[in-house]
Amino acid sequence: MQNHLKDQTSPYLLQHADNPVDWYPWCEAAFVRARTEDKPVFLSIGYSTCHWCHVMAHESFEDMEIAEILNRYYISIKVDKEERPDLDSIYMSVCQAFTGSGGWPTTIFLTPEQKPFFAGTYFPKTAGYGQPGLRELLLMIKEQWRADRSVLLESADGIVSFLNRDKTGDRAEADSTEGDPEDQTRTNPDMDAGLIKDALEDYRRDYDKIYGGFGQAPKFPTPHNLLFLMRCYERSGDKTAMEMAEKTLLQMYRGGMFDHIGGGFSRYSTDRSFLVPHFEKMLYDNALLILAYSKAYQLTENRSYCDIAEQTAAYILREMTSAEGGFYSAQDADSEGVEGKYYLFEPSEVNRVLGGKAGNAFNRHFDITKQGNFEGKNIPNLLQSVDWEKSFDSYLPPLYAYRKNRSSLHLDDKLLASWNGLMIAAMCHLYRVTANRSYLETAKKAMEFIRNKLCDENTLYVSYRKGQRSGKGFLDDYANVIFALLALYEADLENDYLEYAGRFFDKAVSEFYDKEHGGFFLYGGDNEQLILRPKETYDGAIPSGNSVMAYNMVQLYLITGEQRFRDLAERQLRFIKSRARYYPAGYAVFLMALYDYMEEPDQITIVTKENQIPENLSCRIPLNTTIRMLTGPAKEYPMKDNATTYYICRGHSCLPPVNTI
Repeated sequence: MQNHLKDQTSPYLLQHADNPVDWYPWCEAAFVRARTEDKPVFLSIGYSTCHWCHVMAHESFEDMEIAEILNRYYISIKVDKEERPDLDSIYMSVCQAFTGSGGWPTTIFLTPEQKPFFAGTYFPKTAGYGQPGLRELLLMIKEQWRADRSVLLESADGIVSFLNRDKTGDRAEADSTEGDPEDQTRTNPDMDAGLIKDALEDYRRDYDKIYGGFGQAPKFPTPHNLLFLMRCYERSGDKTAMEMAEKTLLQMYRGGMFDHIGGGFSRYSTDRSFLVPHFEKMLYDNALLILAYSKAYQLTENRSYCDIAEQTAAYILREMTSAEGGFYSAQDADSEGVEGKYYLFEPSEVNRVLGGKAGNAFNRHFDITKQGNFEGKNIPNLLQSVDWEKSFDSYLPPLYAYRKNRSSLHLDDKLLASWNGLMIAAMCHLYRVTANRSYLETAKKAMEFIRNKLCDENTLYVSYRKGQRSGKGFLDDYANVIFALLALYEADLENDYLEYAGRFFDKAVSEFYDKEHGGFFLYGGDNEQLILRPKETYDGAIPSGNSVMAYNMVQLYLITGEQRFRDLAERQLRFIKSRARYYPAGYAVFLMALYDYMEEPDQITIVTKENQIPENLSCRIPLNTTIRMLTGPAKEYPMKDNATTYYICRGHSCLPPVNTI
C-alpha cells in the first residue's frame, strides 16, 4: 500500500510512504477530510535519524492492527520536524504542557480545527516502558470522541488558551522594560553585567568537576555554552570559566561521543562520563563544535583542539557534503535496526584488519576489550588513555574502510538552510585559525549553493532535496544564514557578503519582527498561519533564532556603526533579557551579544589601496574582532604612506595607524 507521502521529498516522510497507515503530509486536504468525516487527527512528528521514531514505526505504524484502527477512526498526519519547525515548536510546547517533558517522536491528538486535546511522545503498541499502549489509547480516545466529545474539546480550548496566555505574559514582561533605549541599555551596565554573572554562577553550580559537562546524564554538547564561557575568559580573565570549557571539550573528545575511527561527534552522551553516545550525528552539532574547538585553539594555542576541529571538518567533507556544495542534515543512529551497530568493534575484528601486534596496541589504547564497554562490544574511546597519541592515526583508514563495508548508515540527505548557515560559519572560523584556504573555499561554495538553490532574491527556503525545495524559510533560516554571511565577510574581507547579510536582515525584520512588543516570531506572514505564533528565545541544542538575531544585530552595528542596527539591537537585547533573567545560562548566544554590546570587542579598520588585501589577512586577526573594510581612504581614516593602513582600537583607545598588521 502507498499512502499520501509517496511524492514528498522529506527522507522522514518517505520512510513512512509504504506504511499501511494512510498518512497525509500536513496539508489542508487532511483537515478537510477530518471535518467531512467528523474524525480526530492523529499527528506524529519526528525526523529520519531518530531512533525512537524508528522503534514506534516498526512496532505500530508497520502493524496492520494499528493501521486499521488509525485508518478507520482517525485522519493521520506525518510531519518532519526539520522541515516544519513551526509545527514542531507549537506541538512540542503542547506536549510539554500535557506531560511536563517532550521529545521525538511527538504524538498529538487534534480536532479538525488543529487544536490539541492529548499529547505524548513514544507509545509502545501495547502497554510497556511505563507507558500506556498505543492500541488502547487509540481505542479509548475514539470512544470518547464518539460518546463524550465535549470533554476533549474543552481540553483543546483550554490548552490553546493557556499557551496563548503564556505568550502574552512573555510579551507583557518585555513591554514592562520598554523605555528610552539609551537609558535602559547603555546607562545600566550593572544590571546587564549581573545577568552575565548569574549565568556564570548557573554554570558553576551545574558543572561536573569529575567528568566535565553540566548536570547529570544525558549530557548534550551545547557548544554555544562553551563559547560563552570562553568569551568570559577572553574578556574578563575568568580562569574557572575557561577550565570548565576546556575540561568539557577534552572529555567529549576522549569519550565515545567523538567517532575516533571516522571523525565527527554524535548527538549527546547517555552517561555522565561521555562514554556511551546516542549514535546519530547531526550537522548542527558538528558545526557548533567546530566553532568551539576553533575558539579554544585560538585562545590556548593547544594544537589538540585544532586537530579535533579538523578531524570533524574532514568527516563533514567526506560524508556530509553534496556535490553541489551544500551540507546534508544527519546520519542515523541505527544500522540494520540496531542502535550503534555501525560504530562498535570487537578485539578480534581490529586484529584481523591491523594484524596481531598493531591490533593489540590499538585495542589497548582505545579501550577495546573482550568483555566490552557497551552491550558486550566496544565503543572506541580514550577515557582510559593518558597520552594524546597520534602514532595510531595511520591505522584509522583501514579500520574506517572495514567498518564502512561491514554495514551502512542511513543518510538524511536533505539540505537545510539554517544548519548549512551554521556549518558555513564553522568552516570560516576554522580557516581563520588554520590558514587552510580549503575551508574558506568550502564555505563560499556552500553559500553559493544557498543562493542558487535555497534562495529567490531575498527570500530563503527551508530545505532542498533532489531538485526540489520546500516551503518558505522561518526565522532560524534567516538568522543562521545572516550569521554565516557575517562570518564569510570576516574571513574573506569582501563587503559583498556584508551587503548580502543586510538584505536578508531587512527581509527578516519585515517578515518576522513584532514591531509592537519586540522580538521575532518563528514564522512570518508568508508562512502558514497556525493556532499559535511562537517566539523562541531559549538556546537549547541549537541557539534560538531570536538569540542569533540579537548577535547579528550587535555585529552589524559594530561593523557598520549604523544607528538603525543599534536601535534594533537594544530593543532585541531588552526583549530577551526579560526572559533570560529566570535562567540566564539558557541564553548563551544572547549573553555573548550582550557582552559585545556592553564591552565592545577590539576593532580593526582596514583601509586598502586599490582593494588589495594581503593573502590570508583575516587569519592574523583574532576571532571576535570587529573588522571594518574600506576600499579607499576616508576623512576619518586617511591612508598612511600611500599603502594599506590598519587602525586598531581596544577598549576606549586607538593606536596610531600602521602599514603592517
